[in-house]
Amino acid sequence: MHVLIIHQAFASTNEAGGTRHHEFARHLVSRGHRVTVVAGRVNYLTGGVDAGTAPVEPGITIVRPYTYRALHRSFVHRVISYVTFMISSAVAALRVADVDVVVGTSPPILQGATAWLAARTKRVPLVFEVRDLWPDFAIELNILRNRFIIAGARALERFLYRRADRLLVNSPGFVAHVQSVSGRTPSLIPNGADAVMFSPAARGERFRAEWNAADRFVVLYAGAHGTANSLETVLDAAQLLRERAPSALFVLVGDGKEKAALQARASAAGLNNVRFEPAQPKSAMPAVVAAADVCVATLRDIPLFRTTYPNKVFDYMAAAKPTIVAIDGVIRQVVEESGGGLVVAPGDAVALADAVVQLEADRAARARMGANARAFVLQRFNRQEQAESFCALLLECTA
Repeated sequence: MHVLIIHQAFASTNEAGGTRHHEFARHLVSRGHRVTVVAGRVNYLTGGVDAGTAPVEPGITIVRPYTYRALHRSFVHRVISYVTFMISSAVAALRVADVDVVVGTSPPILQGATAWLAARTKRVPLVFEVRDLWPDFAIELNILRNRFIIAGARALERFLYRRADRLLVNSPGFVAHVQSVSGRTPSLIPNGADAVMFSPAARGERFRAEWNAADRFVVLYAGAHGTANSLETVLDAAQLLRERAPSALFVLVGDGKEKAALQARASAAGLNNVRFEPAQPKSAMPAVVAAADVCVATLRDIPLFRTTYPNKVFDYMAAAKPTIVAIDGVIRQVVEESGGGLVVAPGDAVALADAVVQLEADRAARARMGANARAFVLQRFNRQEQAESFCALLLECTA
């Protein structure tokens, strides 16, 4: 089976960002299949530009057509980037021969049009994966406001959901919405973590040394620094803890269009208990997480964010780290059911600060939560088992 994946934000394990699809691709190759990925040249997290087109490893070929570079400059520039990739990826996809199934993924939803065109032109099935409820997220965040663009985006959403041969979601919170738009029940392959990669045996001494954190209580956030991520809450918690918990050090690893503003805010407030570190490739993330004492995940308090399964939470849990989740909804249920951390209200800096103090004071609780978290991921959110489900879904479509 030859699988064609259209994914502008695709990241391999030697790049920063989510690597779900690279991990799936590796599993497909281990089962004797081939994978071609048409991906953007601009890393969605860092804004860095890839060197070009090259096979990453046997069985996986990554094709990177032209992509407008200024992805993070503004909403208009981001739309330009999406449109240019939609066009250039269509040309690249049509050149890929002997395809058995096409996988499209959203967001950005415009690349779904490329996936649909490629599948219909090649007369093969289309599996369309919904990773975020777009355009609804953009509307709730007030990023998308033009009523004509909203109407067009909703029309494209309906078209793709109803024309795909199979629909796939990565969170149970998305099922009801996809059903309402498409009239069909999607398959669920949730986000998760590679429990082998994120082993508790990983060593984080190098990063602790780089962060001057040898004797500090490290509170780690790793991921995007964007409008949705509510990192202002983390900075406010750090400000509350400067005197109350002087050993606490907040380390924010990652990149995004809000990072410069967050750095300026931290500097203006004199937050010497906050460090901003660059995004790291996925291959380095086990050591980054190992350098932490506890980990944090935050999102803005909007209803749709209650439907999401953030990747970072599963990585934290697989690494046996207790997690403070300032997100309501389905990911809160995961943390509560697993006993793998603490849950606080989104946007509540006081509650976040209290949780940090609580965990710093109780080493036994941290160890217990970390062990619970890893056991839960191994049982319910193991990437290897999810990759096998993905392979089975594609084989079912081609059959």
